[in-house]
Amino acid sequence: MGRKYFGTDGIRGTANAGLLTAATAMKVGQAAGRHFMRGDHRHRVVIGKDTRLSGYMMETALVAGFTSVGMDVIMTGPLPTPAIAMLTREMRADLGVMISASHNPYQDNGIKLFGPDGFKLSDRDEEAIEAAMDGDIPLAQHGEIGRARRIEDARGRYIHAIKQSLPENCRLDGLKVVVDCAHGAAYQVAPTAIWELGAQVTSIGVSPDGTNINDEVGSTSLDALKAKVVEDGADIGIALDGDADRLIVVDEKGCEVDGDQIMALIATDMAASGQLKGGGLVATIMSNLGLERYLQGQGLSLVRTQVGDRHVLERMRADGFNLGGEQSGHMILFDHATTGDGSIAALQVLGALVRSGKRASELLHIFDTVPQLLKNVTYSGGNPLDDQRVKDAIAQGEAALDGKGRVVIRKSGTEPKIRVMAEGDDAGAVERVVDDICDAVRAAAA
Repeated sequence: MGRKYFGTDGIRGTANAGLLTAATAMKVGQAAGRHFMRGDHRHRVVIGKDTRLSGYMMETALVAGFTSVGMDVIMTGPLPTPAIAMLTREMRADLGVMISASHNPYQDNGIKLFGPDGFKLSDRDEEAIEAAMDGDIPLAQHGEIGRARRIEDARGRYIHAIKQSLPENCRLDGLKVVVDCAHGAAYQVAPTAIWELGAQVTSIGVSPDGTNINDEVGSTSLDALKAKVVEDGADIGIALDGDADRLIVVDEKGCEVDGDQIMALIATDMAASGQLKGGGLVATIMSNLGLERYLQGQGLSLVRTQVGDRHVLERMRADGFNLGGEQSGHMILFDHATTGDGSIAALQVLGALVRSGKRASELLHIFDTVPQLLKNVTYSGGNPLDDQRVKDAIAQGEAALDGKGRVVIRKSGTEPKIRVMAEGDDAGAVERVVDDICDAVRAAAA
């Protein structure tokens, strides 16, 4: 059954247009509040947000929805998505809400929901909330309307928690770090945590004005960070996205280090100290073949899932892994967090850098990447992947790589695009395969 509101990661869209309006947010609050009012205790929800202008509107509407069905509201102000997951669990709340569209521009916004255990909601919970949103939702009696309050210690709680992800004797003294917070949710907490651990910190992307989140800064726009790292002679650069659930690193030479290399480093460290569970890590179909080969050489496995940190987490929980993530920078360290946390992942990288005594460019080049190419083809309707021409092009591409590479074709979960990716040892062959499949998709979509 198709979803009307929820997508691959909560509800997301252009703020104040289409489905993502204040009216929708209020309905979410009412429906989700009613769904999670189980038992006879006083129920409450934790609500956080990033720094988008529309966050004020969405927060106010959600508060109205939750209080109208009798749920108390605790507001934290701007905090990373993983902080809301953590606080939901630690404060014994019945529900957590993060208002954010992650790495998207400020015009977009979204609503992510967490259950009382700090995990993202199941499909069943989302379907129940959707059904309730389109029906009549019972409101609270006059004396049972919820109360709302802001808490001032939320940042301090989160900073303390992420610092605890490092061993007690691990300090970052002498390390020169540039931190790019994308003018987003971590603009206060991430630089503070790293500084308190002893590093010399220069911060960029820490002046949010409501409209500059992810604007030429952050993990999806690295030029400013690369330039600052080289200019300052820093040891390393840390880039987070708008809600700080993903991490990309820049070494001292200004070169990008993606999620695959970061996962390889953390996995190696955890395996060496006997902390890695599951015999490897979980990543998606987009992770580079070089990562898989490296892990195999270390006697470790790479288990692949569909794209999305939600799928990664589900597999981790099902099979007992405590490390997983995505090439794009989502890192889930299950011993410390219930969702992707860019700040915790950053601290693991910084701790490894200090312990190794190496330069970031040496430490973070764990494996040689296999040539990989990704292109997107926009389509207007139908399903080009059902077209025989596309099926034939994919089969021919797989044959051309001759077992020494991969072809991954998928629909975008948020846009009308077909994503075509191939990788293999021969860069020229990879490019030809991708171009041929893209041509077939365009022909099918015409």
